[in-house]
Amino acid sequence: MKNISRKQHGFSLVEILVVLVIIGLLVSIVAPNVLERAEEARVQKVQADFKAIETSLKVYKLDNFSFPTTDQGLMALVEKPTSEPIPRNWKQSGYLEELPLDPWGRPYLYLSPAEFGKGGFDIYSYGADGVTGGEGEDADLGNWKQENSEPQ
Repeated sequence: MKNISRKQHGFSLVEILVVLVIIGLLVSIVAPNVLERAEEARVQKVQADFKAIETSLKVYKLDNFSFPTTDQGLMALVEKPTSEPIPRNWKQSGYLEELPLDPWGRPYLYLSPAEFGKGGFDIYSYGADGVTGGEGEDADLGNWKQENSEPQ
């Protein structure tokens, strides 16, 4: 008779548990750093959007001698307003191709004249929760303040 040796293929339960523990430890170390970076990235996107919108609003004012009204909103940068005051020198190509959304998928809010800042307009977002107030990722962000602030 031939001596047949049978080798088992696969992993034992202990080996699988050791791998799962190692993966769990790595996730517990890496996840907080990744989540913190994601929040920072969203805030940086908001700040970059504010700068782009502010620049477009300033060019709009140079062409039309005033900022769009609150009623006309930021859409006045994309489409020529039909409500008073109708801009006489509105650029045919518009001032923005499209309005950016905040990182949470909502449109930015706009006030003109400004209520919170010293400029001629306010641009802001209510953060992740979409309501006024909050802390951390839920904090309101405005073009007149530093990150993680809220309209008063």
